[in-house]
Amino acid sequence: MRIRIKAIAAAAAVAALALTGCSTGGAGGGGDDDTFKVIAFTSGNQTPVGAWWVKAVQEKADELGWDLTMIQGDFDFQKMNPAVESAIGQGADAIFNGYTDYASISSIITAAKDANIPMFAMDAGTEATDGFVLNITADQQGIVDQTVDEIDTTLGGLEGKNIMVIGHDPHPGIRMRSGLAAEAFEAAGANIAGGSIQKVTSPATGRTEALALVTDYLQANPGGLDAVWVGWDDAALGAAQALNEAGSDAVVTGVDATSEAIAAIESGGTFLATVEQPWPSILDTVVEAMVAYQESGTMPSSNFDAVATTLVDKANASTITPSDKL
Repeated sequence: MRIRIKAIAAAAAVAALALTGCSTGGAGGGGDDDTFKVIAFTSGNQTPVGAWWVKAVQEKADELGWDLTMIQGDFDFQKMNPAVESAIGQGADAIFNGYTDYASISSIITAAKDANIPMFAMDAGTEATDGFVLNITADQQGIVDQTVDEIDTTLGGLEGKNIMVIGHDPHPGIRMRSGLAAEAFEAAGANIAGGSIQKVTSPATGRTEALALVTDYLQANPGGLDAVWVGWDDAALGAAQALNEAGSDAVVTGVDATSEAIAAIESGGTFLATVEQPWPSILDTVVEAMVAYQESGTMPSSNFDAVATTLVDKANASTITPSDKL
């Protein structure tokens, strides 16, 4: 099954190896034709879940005897994409893509298709695409339904309530769920604070940006918020801090089930709820599909699946494993 492709320029290959961070798995570094060669890559390795994914994939590769090349992109697609394309040029049996945006890796998708190497993915976009033979992610509509319902119940209804929605467009999951949340609040008669979704520019500064967004709004509109819906926990923690500092009674929801968010929920304060996305079970399912392909050439019957999530509130917070402790 091994696909052999002539190596591209040596300089590019060296650059790719410098970026990999890890090569593990089969004996002989992929020289044995019976060894399943996998290129794995992620742009989100600096996030807790992304860092977990890198380690978990390396462990799976060791268990299964794969010859693994792991490429970590550090949110820098201009650095990551050429490295992955160079690795593809060296030949592989399969590609494992974690936590990227389909639109940002189009050159990788083209290279994989040209080399006839199937790409398996998790959380790499919010809809089906022929760029992947499989992509499994969390159900964004389910996340929105759970968090909006929690705010609705806590506030005793949404009609006439002032709710800020904070998102981040470059991340496809956050972009989709933020849009769905704004639509749900408006449909229920709530007012979107600021007139539209408030957008954080960078995940690295999400907490401080959300803190500033909420603080500035409350300074201009004292007592003008009933809730803040945020697309991920780190920014939600910044929003909660702003509300606490302003003495506001508004509540906050997030997404990710991080340690800090869960602790804040357990304390019974401003942070109302977050959402657990089942990344370990998603990883297992994708790896099972890769093993089926390795053993028999079997492709997944469907190339996209969005799986159910779990609302984390004060009642069940103590039973949830934080996403940064996976």
